[in-house]
Amino acid sequence: MRFYGLVGTLSAVMIMSCAANKKAQQQIKDLNESNAKLTATNEALSKQMNDLNNQVSHLTEQNRKMTADFVEYKKECEDVQEKYKYASDVLDRQEKILKQIEKKLEDALVDLQGRGLNVYYKRGLVFVSMEDQLLFKSGSDKPAQEGVQALSKISGVLNDYPDVKIIVVGNTDDMPSKKGNDNWTLSTERANSIVRILRDRYNIDPARLTSGGKGKFNPVAGNDTPEGRAKNRRIDIVFNPDLDKLWESIEL
Repeated sequence: MRFYGLVGTLSAVMIMSCAANKKAQQQIKDLNESNAKLTATNEALSKQMNDLNNQVSHLTEQNRKMTADFVEYKKECEDVQEKYKYASDVLDRQEKILKQIEKKLEDALVDLQGRGLNVYYKRGLVFVSMEDQLLFKSGSDKPAQEGVQALSKISGVLNDYPDVKIIVVGNTDDMPSKKGNDNWTLSTERANSIVRILRDRYNIDPARLTSGGKGKFNPVAGNDTPEGRAKNRRIDIVFNPDLDKLWESIEL
């Protein structure tokens, strides 16, 4: 009886031991599966972290480049504003100078005002407009004495402002030239003769002088009356600032 009891006890112990071993194996299996899941999760999180770090680095580089671009753009804007302000100041000074010139010309030529001569300021330029009755005989390109005297007074003002340039423009009416030349040739030769007098007799620097003719294509009155044609036969002496030097100074 004792033998059988011992065998029963051993059998029970063995059964319990097997059951415990299976439970331990299952627990180990479960732990391995959990560990594998955790490892996979950790790898996924690590990959996400790397991706986020890369994105942060990319955004940081973009931010650095945008900051550098903004600084450069801001500097360019400041440079443009500085040039604009400088140009505005220069143009304001030029306008004041031209207004002074206009006043001096009006004073110097007061005795000719209303006799075919007009001084006026327009669009940043000063004009001395003289009808040809003051300067030339009909159809001629040689200035009359009264016109030469008027040029003397004009040159006196010119010499006070050596940075101002002069454009002399000849104009005619639409009547054919008595010499058979076209009016464009006559207007150009008249302008050339004025420029030569300013250069040779009154020592105006020729680099400041430009001449041209517009013939009948720049009328200020109708050509259907003698009075209108007389107004169109004229010389315009235009005073303008040296724009080349102006832009050079702005660039510098």
